Amino acid sequence: MNIIYPMFALVVVTFVVGLSMGAARLISVKKGQVNPKYYKLLTGYEAPENIIKLSNNFSNLLEVPILFYILGVLLVALDINNSVILILAWCFVALRIVHSVIHITYNHPKHRFYAFLTSSLIVLAMWVQLIILIS
Repeated sequence: MNIIYPMFALVVVTFVVGLSMGAARLISVKKGQVNPKYYKLLTGYEAPENIIKLSNNFSNLLEVPILFYILGVLLVALDINNSVILILAWCFVALRIVHSVIHITYNHPKHRFYAFLTSSLIVLAMWVQLIILIS
């Protein structure tokens, strides 16, 4: 088992969304859709919907996934290899990708919430599994 691979996959997703957000911001300024001063404090002007969605999703990728990354580091440090946790890790990453796709595209709150809730419960299950293993 190697928890590093799903962790790396989520890092890649985070960078893709972050770089997409940066590119979208530059394009919005270049097209005159947003005054460049908006990006100093993200206030005073209205950003296009696609930029708001990308920014919100990028923030989401730096919130609950922190619990996933911490768990992964603990697994590596404790040299714990567990196939259940690995399967859950890949499920978490898949659901975070689903969440990002929903968030960035059609952004239906109910669909997005289900992906978020399920992925969060998976991280909780991973932590419970870790606690069981070290007890």
